[in-house]
Amino acid sequence: MRSALRGVLLCVVVGISAFSNGQARPFPGSDVQQIYRRLLPQIEKIPAFDHHAHPGFADDPDVDAMAAPPNASEALRTRDDNPELAVAAKALFGYPYNDLSAEHAKWLLNKKTELKKQLAGTAYFNSILDKINIESSVANRAMMPDYLDAKRFPWVFFADAFMWPFNNERETGRNSDEGVFIPLQEKMLHRWMQRESVGKLPATFGDYLKFVSQVLEDNSKRGSIAMKFEVAYFRPTTFSDPSRAQAEAIYQHYITGGVPDEKDYRTFQDFIFRYLVQEGGRLHLPVHIHTAIGIGDYFNLSQSNILNLESVLRDPRYASTIFVMIHGGYPLEREAIWLAAMKNVYLDSSFGELAQYPSAFKETLKMWLETFPDKITFGTDCFPYNQVLGAEESYWLGVQSSRTALAAALAEMISENEITEARAMELAHAYLHDTAVKLYEGRVH
Repeated sequence: MRSALRGVLLCVVVGISAFSNGQARPFPGSDVQQIYRRLLPQIEKIPAFDHHAHPGFADDPDVDAMAAPPNASEALRTRDDNPELAVAAKALFGYPYNDLSAEHAKWLLNKKTELKKQLAGTAYFNSILDKINIESSVANRAMMPDYLDAKRFPWVFFADAFMWPFNNERETGRNSDEGVFIPLQEKMLHRWMQRESVGKLPATFGDYLKFVSQVLEDNSKRGSIAMKFEVAYFRPTTFSDPSRAQAEAIYQHYITGGVPDEKDYRTFQDFIFRYLVQEGGRLHLPVHIHTAIGIGDYFNLSQSNILNLESVLRDPRYASTIFVMIHGGYPLEREAIWLAAMKNVYLDSSFGELAQYPSAFKETLKMWLETFPDKITFGTDCFPYNQVLGAEESYWLGVQSSRTALAAALAEMISENEITEARAMELAHAYLHDTAVKLYEGRVH
């Protein structure tokens, strides 16, 4: 009896020991902050690859292919009065004040003006990347300027304009947001036409598709690494699968004039979107898609739900096309990570780290790291909001938020016995740099 009891107790002890050593725990222990303090300095030393940004000066109209509508609502942390922006100015420029009042902001504006003169050409923005330890930053821009170093700012061009070739009176009049957005798409299409020496829209649909493909091929030759869609700002992201004959009939009907009704225009756009996706696979140009909430008071979150894209992402015809879900579907990031089960689908975390504070963004990263850690990438979504608060401050805020949230998420995973510290650093390198760089076949570093 005693021998049997000792055997039972031994089994219990062994079981408890195995549980404590191998089984993940539901809560972090008292060591989590100590682990965090060990991880953060190491994570800060990792040169990052910023997978999504809008670098440039505030007076540069090519920073984006569209513009913010006037008086658009802003989430708390992205407003001009966020005190963290003064901290960013201190870190980057030695700003001597604790606020960004109009009087104090003059100091910052003058400081930047002086530095731009001292650091001519590409040196100014290269110095910003150096200060925040970003190796390369993907430039989502209408066109590239001379003041950005192409080696450190690989270009992603916008492809939405090809879906808007007809009379857009009805589209522009839908609301005040579209009154800003759609004319800019028309402008972008005309710029592509000018670059290809196309004086007017081609007379046949086949020639229009050749024109589209030629722009993609030429942009790739000019160094672009991907194409970007902001289509969620302009229409629902549910795409049907029309035939070429359907799209051709619509093109031939409206190329000479007339305002397309919504059904016809959507059918035509659905075909063009899928054509561009197919071409992305042929040309080895990854497809970046805006998949989060957006600026403007009329942005329709339900119609831009990232899950609307599932019929495209899971289509076997596009298996050779790499998709990057820009902004990770925020605020539907939990659903979005499961789209990354597809081998050719990746998530970018930009904007989430700006809209959320690190305490909340940590939860997003932790959930992603616990699901498909090899499919997530870092981005800042930096943007030059105005002359004072430029891309520089949003760069800093995005980097700091991401690194601290990453260290906190990994510290909890270690404390909860999910991963080792060595594995945590592997995941940190992958998220901040390695995973995204592998997507571009040696064209970035």
